[in-house]
Amino acid sequence: MADVALKHVSKNWGSFVAVRDQSLEIRDGEFMVLLGPSGCGKTTTMRMIAGLEEPSSGDILIGGQRVNDLPPRERDIAMVFQSYGLYPHMSVGENIGYPLKLRGIKGAEREARVREAAAKVELEPLLARRPKELSGGQRQRVALARAIVRRPTVFLMDEPLSNLDAKLRVSTRAEIKHLQHELGVTTVYVTHDQIEAMTLAHRVAVMNHGEICQLATPEVIYDAPADLFVAGFIGSPSMNLVRGEHADGIFTAPGGLRAVTRVPRHAGRAVLGIRPEDVTVVPMGTGDVDAAIYAVELTGDAVLVTVLVGEARLIAKADRSWRAETGSRVALRFDATRLHLFDADTTKRLHPD
Repeated sequence: MADVALKHVSKNWGSFVAVRDQSLEIRDGEFMVLLGPSGCGKTTTMRMIAGLEEPSSGDILIGGQRVNDLPPRERDIAMVFQSYGLYPHMSVGENIGYPLKLRGIKGAEREARVREAAAKVELEPLLARRPKELSGGQRQRVALARAIVRRPTVFLMDEPLSNLDAKLRVSTRAEIKHLQHELGVTTVYVTHDQIEAMTLAHRVAVMNHGEICQLATPEVIYDAPADLFVAGFIGSPSMNLVRGEHADGIFTAPGGLRAVTRVPRHAGRAVLGIRPEDVTVVPMGTGDVDAAIYAVELTGDAVLVTVLVGEARLIAKADRSWRAETGSRVALRFDATRLHLFDADTTKRLHPD
């Protein structure tokens, strides 16, 4: 096993900066998720760790060894791609064992290691099949087994669940988490799906424009986002964000919204943030704002109530039995202990006094 470290790593293509002066330490045995939208630099960062891209500057270390000049095959890593990359003319067993074949491992040892890897992802009954005879989820498990069989010091996974349907993503996600826990291998996982990040990671590096906006546990990122980008990117539905003015611990916004915050010393333009589950629908005149209902959506376990406050839309998560007509008026009450305040100019989180 090994830790991975990036020290002031940048990647440029001409004038375009894909990754900007990035430093990151991934602990031995840690499941690190690089999360962000398309073009944020997360896949480029992984490809530099793998040796598929050369950094423009900075150092990459695996197990304390600088690997900038090492080719991918000498870095002791295994990579799982978004596309399964299976050889269609080979059986499942042959696909899993191919990395061992390249390393000259033969006979009983190779067969034993293939069966061991297949057992970890529940593929033993399918070893004789060809990839075309498998479902998408089974193909992804073959790709995982092919990575496991090498017994690498680092796993790199580039959006491995993107090609699966919603139900398969949930089950395969659980398999990946259990597998990483069982093997204890340092894992770097790239995704744009914040649910994957929150459920899989020990820590999450949220990236945007080639930089890490916040590096923390999923709980910290959800409960205390560092800036407006992280606040809006994490959560489904995402955090309510309302622009207004703040003075003497009071936030006000068009539409009659008024809320008491725990940041009394900030004065000026600000953005109030609160998650839908921290907003309660209450009788008119008893909340922080009265507003007309814009939409009511039943999600199964809850009802999402969207209201218009000035030009902003606020979402509250109500009990699944709650009902009301679109256009009727309701009041929303905020959990004062769960309010977030951001500076409108810097976009940074303002911390309570």
